[in-house]
Formats: sequence, C-alpha cells, structure tokens
Amino acid sequence: MSAPDERVLDNPARASLTGPHAHFAERRGRVLRYPLDVSPWLALPDDPGPDDWADVAELAGPGAEVPLAGYAGEVPQGWEITFSIEGVQFVDAGLAAAPEPEALRLGPADVPEMLDLVARTQPGPFLPRTVDMGTYLGIRREGALVAMAGERLHPPGWTEISAVCTDPAFRGEGLATRLILAVAHGIRERGETPFLHTGAHNTNAIRLYEALGFRLRRRTRFLAARTPERLAALS
Repeated sequence: MSAPDERVLDNPARASLTGPHAHFAERRGRVLRYPLDVSPWLALPDDPGPDDWADVAELAGPGAEVPLAGYAGEVPQGWEITFSIEGVQFVDAGLAAAPEPEALRLGPADVPEMLDLVARTQPGPFLPRTVDMGTYLGIRREGALVAMAGERLHPPGWTEISAVCTDPAFRGEGLATRLILAVAHGIRERGETPFLHTGAHNTNAIRLYEALGFRLRRRTRFLAARTPERLAALS
C-alpha cells in the first residue's frame, strides 16, 4: 500500500470537509465549516481573498468567534484575533498499534459523560455531536468513564486522533497510551494513517507521542478571530 499524501495535512479540516467528511460540510462560496454542534473548526481555502473573508463573516454572523483550522496568516482589518497558540502536528512513524481489551466503543448515549470528562481535563474542543466524526473508545472503572480517545479530522488517507483524556484520579496507569494505540489500530485496519495535533507548549504530551512512534511533521498555529460587529465594516 502506497503512503498517503502528506500535503493534505497542511489544511486538514478543508481536506476532511471536501473528502470523507463532506456530508458534514456547510458551505458559503469557497468557505467550509462543520455544524457547530460537531466541531468549531472552519476551513478557508489555501489562498483566501476578500470574498472568502466576507463569506466567513456571512456564514458565522456578526461578532462571532471563528476558529480557523490550519490558517496561520493575517486576518482582515476590522477582525479581532481572540486566540492564537503555537501547535505541532505529528504523524504515525511506527506506532505499536494494538487493540485494547478494556476499551469500549462510545456512542451518543455516552455523550453526557464524555462532555463531563472533557470539561474536567480540557483536551480540546468536544461538542455534543463530535462523537459522530469517528470512532471513540473509552475505559470505565466501576461503571464510570475514566479515559477516552477518538477520531476527529479525516483527510483522505488519514485520521486524526483527538480528545485523549484521563480522569486525574486514574492518571499514571497508562490508559491514554492504551487508548491511543487502540484508536490507531482501528485507523490502520481501514488502511489509513493516524496523525494528531497538540500545543507546542505541551511538552509531556509531545514526549509521549514521540516515545509511541509519532514523528513531528510540521509546526502550526491554532487561531481564532472575531468577525466585525457590522458586516459592512469588512474591508
């Protein structure tokens, strides 16, 4: 099997919404986004111009905060950057992927517990229908969900591992590692390659990912901007 094209990972949300996740896509002109209860990410074209930024503003509405997946350029005059953090992107370079006997498939009925775990551990965006983006696995102890990991963005040939989190009372048992490898196993079984993102400051996670067999592919930026309160203010 040939290696997947890594270039689609330069704008992974767009590659997802024009590829395997096209059924989620909400579109205005060349701008795409996920439904707001699935994922907050909005995808610009690689070469956004004034018309594209106007479409972002119309799609999001006045005064809306818009996470711009994979975009590291400038925003138009009149827009306010509300969030900007350096990030890193890793790709599978030899993971020892394997099933996890203790892992359970999570679904819509588990969402309240998943949202609670995410709220307490802050692994990144997770919304009521994020579970629809792919396979999510969890580990329970005495019936309670204590760790989970799953699939998010889905560019052709690739699947992102995301929402990796463990209840603080159960850290140190290797649950996150086991779930990452189990999710990666499912991705590989489909003939796809795992990748993931984390903050460049998250040194503990970076050490873990490198030890597991991920390779740093690129540095990126996680950016959000607020649209003008008056759309006529667009320049």
